[in-house]
Amino acid sequence: MVKYALMKSLHGLLRNIAFAAVMIAAVWGFHLLLFRHAPDVFRAEHEDMSFGWYVPLFSLYVAWTERRRIKESVGSPSLAGLLFAVPFFFLSFLGARGAQVRLEIVGFAGFLVAAVWAFYGRRTASRIVFPAAFLLFCMPLATFLDIITVHLRIFASSAACGILYAFGADVVRQGTMIAAADGSFAIDVAEPCSGLRSIFALAALTAGYAYFSQPTWTRRAVLFAAAVPIAVIGNIVRILSICAVATYASSGFATGFYHDYSGYVVFAAAIALMIMTGEAVGALARKHAAKAAGGTESHGGNSAAAEPPDVARSPKPLLAVSIAAVFVAALFWQASEPETVLCEAPAVTLPEIPGWTHEDLPPSEAETEMLPDDTIIKKRRYTASDGEWFVATVVIGGTSKSSIHRPELCLPAQGWRMENPRTATVGDVEWRRLAISRGTGLPIGFMYTFYNQAGYATASHVKRIWRDVLDRSFLSRIDRWVMVTVNSSVASDAALETAGRLLEKHGVVGRGKR
Repeated sequence: MVKYALMKSLHGLLRNIAFAAVMIAAVWGFHLLLFRHAPDVFRAEHEDMSFGWYVPLFSLYVAWTERRRIKESVGSPSLAGLLFAVPFFFLSFLGARGAQVRLEIVGFAGFLVAAVWAFYGRRTASRIVFPAAFLLFCMPLATFLDIITVHLRIFASSAACGILYAFGADVVRQGTMIAAADGSFAIDVAEPCSGLRSIFALAALTAGYAYFSQPTWTRRAVLFAAAVPIAVIGNIVRILSICAVATYASSGFATGFYHDYSGYVVFAAAIALMIMTGEAVGALARKHAAKAAGGTESHGGNSAAAEPPDVARSPKPLLAVSIAAVFVAALFWQASEPETVLCEAPAVTLPEIPGWTHEDLPPSEAETEMLPDDTIIKKRRYTASDGEWFVATVVIGGTSKSSIHRPELCLPAQGWRMENPRTATVGDVEWRRLAISRGTGLPIGFMYTFYNQAGYATASHVKRIWRDVLDRSFLSRIDRWVMVTVNSSVASDAALETAGRLLEKHGVVGRGKR
């Protein structure tokens, strides 16, 4: 009996060593994510993800607090965990080779669950699902979901303006801007004020609070879902308070000091509302349980405490070592960085158009400073005899994927408000259209499209990104993407279609096939 116990202990030690070897190999396999991509995202001003540094620490804290249950749930190694890891290795491979940190983070979180499942069984893996899934809050979503910010900004400004109307404030709203009728102040609900980032931060905080304060997953899910309306309401209250201070006190104070620091107060109020919501969810659950049980309620905490013990607890050292070998090989293969080939840039020129005068324009200071040095920019303004004009810009990307990006990311930073986004086809070319405006000026038309040197064309940023990821990952090829944008003096479909047809006729667009 003693010999059997000693043998089982040695086998368990061997399994733990194999698991530790996989975790060490994971540091190398995910080194791009851990030491380059994720830190770059956390430091990026346009993502505003300073809270991201604390997400892994909280995940470790949750795992530490659950260490007793994790140890009690240990079972036998399982090939099912190895199979479960396959799709997550694929995602992390695409993310690392295609320079998409979102895919890397999903792949890393799934790998952690799969590795624990493979070495210690399904029940143990279920114990670390939450801390692993919590790492998804490291994902940069502000730029990925930037189109949602437009609607959030319009909703927040509309709600705040409506409440101000109800209290007799003499204000007007144009798009996302709220201004006093007498011109004493004007507040634009810009992208940072959309509330999207507050939603992400509060959702992460609520997920952690719900995990420890609510005993069942149903109650945790209800409280977590409440984070979205709480954050939206908090943002509306902040915008409303800024306008109220500007209306009834000082516009300079409202748009200066109060604007900069009111977010902290509102976020604190949102946290208090989150706690109150959690108490309400608990009270309703207890009331429902008491009614269902005839006045009694079970206080068993996490339902996992009542789960049956795992009877198959053999360490199976040979299986554990074999699984470790597969994991380590996959991780070292993922860490390899094959040499990529930069494709030749398409030969694109902005033509002379009969009946239109033209003027070549230099790149803006922002374009010169922010875009990589190997980015090619060509810009020309065309003017018709009746005074209508449009500016055609051709941007040819280089090695970095940051050469080409969705215009919705930079337009707000340049002071433009965006409205009425839609996709339309002009001739054989698919364009993404917007109406953009600055200050109190009239809106102008704007549209863009993409194509690469291989002839793939689309107006969808998502489709372009996936094509680029696949080419970088499987062909070790960096595509030379071309983004063509058009600014029209008139925000009408007719004006944009005229510009689009002229550019297609002269070969600037329409080179590719969808």
